[in-house]
Amino acid sequence: MWLAVTFWYIALAVLAIWITVRVVRHVRMKRYFSGEVFQAHLKELSSVVTEHNEIAAYAAEIRAGGQFGLGTSGTGSRSSLATFENTSRHDYRRDRNVAHYQALNVHNCSLQVVRNASADPLKYLIKYFGVEATEEGLAQVEKLGETISRLENAVNNLKRREADITGEFNPPKFILKHYEKQFTERVGVNLSPISVPCPEYVFEYVSAGGNSSQRTTVKLNTPTIDGLIEALSERIRRRRSAAGQRALMTARFREEIKRRDDYTCRYCSVSLDDEPHLLLEVDHIVPVSRGGLSTEDNLQTLCWRCNRSKSNKMIDA
Repeated sequence: MWLAVTFWYIALAVLAIWITVRVVRHVRMKRYFSGEVFQAHLKELSSVVTEHNEIAAYAAEIRAGGQFGLGTSGTGSRSSLATFENTSRHDYRRDRNVAHYQALNVHNCSLQVVRNASADPLKYLIKYFGVEATEEGLAQVEKLGETISRLENAVNNLKRREADITGEFNPPKFILKHYEKQFTERVGVNLSPISVPCPEYVFEYVSAGGNSSQRTTVKLNTPTIDGLIEALSERIRRRRSAAGQRALMTARFREEIKRRDDYTCRYCSVSLDDEPHLLLEVDHIVPVSRGGLSTEDNLQTLCWRCNRSKSNKMIDA
């Protein structure tokens, strides 16, 4: 009886302490947000927060309007016309591994192909997913790379801005730990959970019984896309095509264009020296859709605002 009473006293004491801590913390939070220091920072950084949110919206536009994919696998392209059923009864583990026959980004193949793809992913990606070594195929891969690069740069730019905004306010640790959502809402920062949807292509082997499976996955991020561009260009160059003689739109080449232009927008003349967090992009003066080539004289550095404005004018035209 005595032990039971003691236990309840201890439980009530712990509960009282927990409630007290939360109440005190809540009062401190209210005081911080209504305090002069926070309000002064809020006014001072209002333009920074506004631009952050505009870039967040721009990143969402890139993701919504981008094409994040290349070729598809031919295996299983007509699998929807039949019904597959594993009728074996002697081994209950046969369905542990299941082949993804209807997935266009999955190539169902032999174990040897899976292992070869692991050793030479670009060669097998070109071969089995219909990525054509032609001028049109190269342009498609370059367009994918440009879209992913723009989105990656925008997302990374947002993260740096968010870190700087938080650093400028320098809130107490308990605010970021317990009231991060309230903090971003008060500051007015739109924390859009924007990610870069790099397409993945899979070489998959599943044994007839379903007990064994192996796969090789090729993720088309910027380094992989650059490698694919160079591999396609090499094949095209052997055929003495004009595409093999022009510059390749890789991440390195885009950086060279920005360096050539002194990291300055060719329209509004704003540079990284003026705005350390300026989001710069490489633009085709004559769009590829209108016959423009990826050559140095047809490329220019623009800030994200001018590039979006130019794109909108092209669409309207």
